[in-house]
Amino acid sequence: MGFWELFVVLVVGLIVLGPERLPTAVRSVARWIKTIKQMATNVQAEINEELRVHELHQNLKKAEQQGMDNLSPELQRSINELSEAAQSVTHSYKSSDQTTEQVQNSSNDKHSQ
Repeated sequence: MGFWELFVVLVVGLIVLGPERLPTAVRSVARWIKTIKQMATNVQAEINEELRVHELHQNLKKAEQQGMDNLSPELQRSINELSEAAQSVTHSYKSSDQTTEQVQNSSNDKHSQ
């Protein structure tokens, strides 16, 4: 939107809403625009992450087809990323299991006393 278009919109808004309600309407529209921009940014980030995951899966399939021998550096990097992600999930799962066991053990110790 150019300056003159924005000026016309403000003048029409001033005539329709009046000087009392115009600032409130402008703030509401600004909040809507901010919310829409945030949603668009979130959607874009999710799509980029899905594309990255899809690319990693394709590289893993290529590596499996090549028998995991003589892999290109790109394929090796993808496999390493997937391995690290799998290990981090495994570690967090194990640590949450250990924490649950510790809570249960301490709870059992309190009940037995």
